Amino acid sequence: MSQSDRGLRRLAAGTLLVAFQGTTAPGWVLRELEQGLGGVTLFGFNVADPGQVRNLTTALRGAGEPVISLDEEGGDVTRLAYHVGSPYPGNAALGAVDDVELTRRVYRAIGSELAACGINLDMAPSADVNTEADNPVIGTRSFGSDPALVARHTVAAVQGLQAVRVAACVKHFPGHGATRVDSHLAVPVVDVGLDVLRARELVPFSAAIGAGAKSVMTAHVAVPAVTGDTPATLSSAALTGLLRGELGYDGVVITDALDMHAITRSVGLAGGAVLSIAAGSDLLCLGPLPTYDDIQAIIAEIVAAVREGRLPLERLEEAAARVAALRTWFGTPEQVTAEQNVVGLHAARRAVRLTGETEPLVEPLVIEVDTPPTIAVGDVPWGVGPWLPDAEIVRVEPAAADVPDLLAKAANRSLVVVVKDAHRHRASQELVSALVAARPDATVIEMGLPVWRPDSAAYIATYGAARANAQAAVELLTA
Repeated sequence: MSQSDRGLRRLAAGTLLVAFQGTTAPGWVLRELEQGLGGVTLFGFNVADPGQVRNLTTALRGAGEPVISLDEEGGDVTRLAYHVGSPYPGNAALGAVDDVELTRRVYRAIGSELAACGINLDMAPSADVNTEADNPVIGTRSFGSDPALVARHTVAAVQGLQAVRVAACVKHFPGHGATRVDSHLAVPVVDVGLDVLRARELVPFSAAIGAGAKSVMTAHVAVPAVTGDTPATLSSAALTGLLRGELGYDGVVITDALDMHAITRSVGLAGGAVLSIAAGSDLLCLGPLPTYDDIQAIIAEIVAAVREGRLPLERLEEAAARVAALRTWFGTPEQVTAEQNVVGLHAARRAVRLTGETEPLVEPLVIEVDTPPTIAVGDVPWGVGPWLPDAEIVRVEPAAADVPDLLAKAANRSLVVVVKDAHRHRASQELVSALVAARPDATVIEMGLPVWRPDSAAYIATYGAARANAQAAVELLTA
């Protein structure tokens, strides 16, 4: 391979954020980092404990200058606490409190934990304005439905993370909040005019840019007024025209995971990579599915696209320059000590809401209504079990639940029904309604968005299903 070929391959590899299985870095990742690979994205399956993550990131840094990223939003979407649930409430809880200083403190604490583990980029916060109650992928990940509220908390989150030299990645541009389709599965459409987009979706992104956000993540969302039927991730009108041009953003643009069906089932992984770079993105988050063979094919396709004139070399060089500037901002990694997390529980306590009155618990039966996780969240544990060690906990599938049997089990005992996003699942609503009709003294705990509620004696809204949210709910229940 000639020197120019090696240089071009290095530029192409520099646009990729790859993933891998396991808690140690495979040899191929270390080799590719030595040859210019942009960096990695870590997932729950890469995490055992903070010390292990620190060892992993130290090994990765030994091979190059990687961007080391993950999704640590607090609340339902966590990677560091994937196996136990986050000690921080998510954005919906912070938006419900509406104290920007609290949001800044929570994100600074999250950032200090990431920095202590050697992570330099957090794919957070979600700046989506959640105007669609039936949104299957955002929900409690959003600060709320008011653009001004979302904007001020997005700014606070960016400031909190970047105060400890962890780059924020504000997502999902130009807004995933008004959708009813999960872009992991298909291409959602936000069919509004530019005037609505500017007054709603773009407000938090504009504020985050003003606050110096180091990176912005694209959404695999089509906005016909801007992108036609093309996802924003592949649209130069969205990334170069709207984000770079109208909003004046000159930081790093990172794609949402390219292994999502919105991309793979339309233009393919390698095709999507080339189109997205051409449209204006700088780093391609590949997601957890692509293999090393896939990654080599993506690099080869980017190189071929430059050679064939489908992708200007200058665009690749521009992306490399932006990422180099980000690496300079990271500076030299320091041994950071994670801040003790007292702010997470404090924030969850301020967010939790009780309607009605709870009674002292008597041999409580807790019925947790199972809710399928979204792909973004993954299989993170949730529920109140850890905080009610003396209770009997029953996890039920709503459509298959035996109501008479459950009621018989609850006879002469306190009944607590825990549900998540009941407004999105009719079977959950029907089960909770049947239980509460027979036991109006029951307490219902909603661990998603409190959009739908039954006529129970007491109703607790947590605005999220993180560990901190659950503890705050149980404290109210047992007060």
